[in-house]
Amino acid sequence: MIVRKINIDSTDLCSVPSQLDKLSIPFELIGCTNWKEQFPYKPLANFRIVHTDNAIIINYRVNEKSVRAKYDKDCGNVWTDSCVEFFSIPANDGIYYNIECNCIGTILLAAGKERENREKAPESVLKQIERWASLGTKAFEERKGDCSWEVVLRIPYTAYFKHQINTLDGKRIKANFYKCGDELETPHFLSWNPIEIVKPDFHRPDYFGTLDFE
Repeated sequence: MIVRKINIDSTDLCSVPSQLDKLSIPFELIGCTNWKEQFPYKPLANFRIVHTDNAIIINYRVNEKSVRAKYDKDCGNVWTDSCVEFFSIPANDGIYYNIECNCIGTILLAAGKERENREKAPESVLKQIERWASLGTKAFEERKGDCSWEVVLRIPYTAYFKHQINTLDGKRIKANFYKCGDELETPHFLSWNPIEIVKPDFHRPDYFGTLDFE
């Protein structure tokens, strides 16, 4: 997948979706139900990704039959809420980063070479990731019934806190995008690139897809 390099005004993140619309940046589907026998529910989840001189920008759009945002402080268990995720390997040393975001823009960011013993980002790094969420920023218990929501993340290259990443121009990296909700009334685990294992596990860099940055 090609990630376009663009120049937009991201000082007001709520305007980013309309700017991406004007640039005809298409959405990609997070549509692989890798464990459909146990978790068949498939909410509609899409993302689009671009980059600038100093950041990655991701716009997610989701429609699901219930939504929850229990966590409003960074580094909580956001994957149990209505959650979208971006896992990526920015260098050639096997370290991958998981950026997980619930529907009110609460972030979990960690790095490491495997699922266990991951290093969480310090607060100073988390503050650099700008977020906008269509549902606001206040926590709420699960709301049942069809709900559409949207988030925008501006992820500066400094968020790759274990590396010195100054640009992704012309780079090819491995990555995957996910939609989950572990503790919702109907749990689900969707991915952009398929994961061919028996049980749900997003910490599988061996199943990441490819992003080519302009």
